[in-house]
Amino acid sequence: MIIDQNTQLYGVVGNPIGHSLSPAMHNAAFSETGLNAVYLAFETRDLKACLKGMKGLGIKGMSVTIPYKSNVIPLLDELDDLAGRIGAINTIVNKGGRLIGYNTDAVGALKALEEKTELSGKSCIMIGAGGAAMAIGYILKEKGIELTVANRSIDRGESLCKALGCRFIGLEGLDSEKADILINTTPVGMAPEKELCLVPEHALKDGMVVMDIVYNPIETRLLAMARSRGCLTVSGLAMFIHQGAEQFRMWTGIEPPIKAMTGAVEKALCISKI
Repeated sequence: MIIDQNTQLYGVVGNPIGHSLSPAMHNAAFSETGLNAVYLAFETRDLKACLKGMKGLGIKGMSVTIPYKSNVIPLLDELDDLAGRIGAINTIVNKGGRLIGYNTDAVGALKALEEKTELSGKSCIMIGAGGAAMAIGYILKEKGIELTVANRSIDRGESLCKALGCRFIGLEGLDSEKADILINTTPVGMAPEKELCLVPEHALKDGMVVMDIVYNPIETRLLAMARSRGCLTVSGLAMFIHQGAEQFRMWTGIEPPIKAMTGAVEKALCISKI
């Protein structure tokens, strides 16, 4: 790719940001579709200045990751209806100098789950109470799923349950809970701390669908345990690709090259193991 005065700029903002594979995924998409664009990682502690720079430099779109998915909202000019109901965003579109926030985490998680199982009439235990949990919990509730939230922090967990209209349990309650689906929405188990897991092995029942939104490693300890106990597993890579594909559509109006995006992320994950 030749970078020139016409190259459009995109990126991801967060802190820390070194773990993100969004640059690999989106740059592969730009290359595959022949767009004159580049996607960079921006690590910042000054979110307000970063968004001011986004306007000033004409950056076309940004992904938003930990810890800014909720506290970025007051800095935006407009909020998509779904993102507003969720209360968290992961995508910003710069439309003529107006920064508009969207949430593609919800759609990404839903598509990843629906590729593996029928969701109608199911029950789900969701671990975590952050921005990703809010997005996933909201879309699952919209689908009519019976949702239970488990979290280490009681205050945050109960606050999320109040917003979603669902039941809360402490992590110690996972042993006695029964559900069709279990989803980890926390970063626990992400590289380099790959041996960590919040779920006791005997809480994983044969036939349960287990999803982990962590995508590095592709098979977390949670997913490895779930597979060994006869569960159907859904990796965070599937959600990551689907949410990224939705971002690409919003930013460019072009159908995303899913195969190229997936291949780029898988290659980056293989390199990170060496």
